[in-house]
Amino acid sequence: MKKFTCAADLGDVDIAVQKALEMKKSPYSEKHLGENKTIGLIFFNSSLRTRLSSQRAAQNLGANVIVMNVGTDGWALEYEDGVIMEGSTAEHIREAAPVMAQYCDILGVRSFPGLKDRDFDYSERILNSFINLTGVPVVSLESATSHPLQAFADLITIEEHKKVERPKVVLTWAGHPRALPQSVPNGFCDFMTTSRNVDFVITCPEGYELCEDFTRGARIEYCQEKALEGADFVYAKGWSSYRHYGQILKKDYDWMIDSKKMALTNNAKFMHCLPVRRNVIVSDDVLDSPSSIVIQEAKNRETSAQYVFREILKALK
Repeated sequence: MKKFTCAADLGDVDIAVQKALEMKKSPYSEKHLGENKTIGLIFFNSSLRTRLSSQRAAQNLGANVIVMNVGTDGWALEYEDGVIMEGSTAEHIREAAPVMAQYCDILGVRSFPGLKDRDFDYSERILNSFINLTGVPVVSLESATSHPLQAFADLITIEEHKKVERPKVVLTWAGHPRALPQSVPNGFCDFMTTSRNVDFVITCPEGYELCEDFTRGARIEYCQEKALEGADFVYAKGWSSYRHYGQILKKDYDWMIDSKKMALTNNAKFMHCLPVRRNVIVSDDVLDSPSSIVIQEAKNRETSAQYVFREILKALK
């Protein structure tokens, strides 16, 4: 593996899940892979789970870790080519990215969209700059359009907790007071539509349909209650409109997941990537119930990151 930005980079995702679960049983058994290797984690945005899980995953493999917060730890970066740099940016990505690669064997990069210009965000300018300019393997720690490490962890979690061979997995939109990226739901769709082991349904209000490059013909149900019937896993997440880019079309908190809606399911497990707004996305009684597996899901962020780092380190040997 030379980079990780999507499900396809893992090869067969269902086989990757099984290998990751096997690795999880003995997370410290391959420390030799990271010996004398350095993994750089570059953050353009704040983070809790991604930061901690990625550091822990790298350390489990015996690698050195460098963490940098761009904008506070370094110079403000310029991304446009041909620009006259007379403004607030002090360094161009064309120098900054390859310089970082001089100190690191693998680079993990986390960035968010601006939610103003869809073409710019979906061009993945920041992530692709690192891929194209550094010459070292690049891992997406979340980007403008996807969060593959989260989605991989989600698929691992579903495999661990499923009670039927091919569970029904429902991704449901939920209202949120802020305009949120499509990154997490896009990544989730990428992995769920790639896996052979889930029956995947998306439910959202009209106008909140995601980019078809990620949903790839997945079933979309506009009636949330109908979609939830018989579900084995319910994944709730807010996102802004893709069609009316970055907009909140309405703050419809009627889509919040509560115990009444969970009663429509097949004793489903509740999932969310975190952080989650209580009693906006999900009610307290669901989030605090035994059906919630959000903490186990967060633990698997370490597993997904470690598997990806391991496969890249093996390729570097």
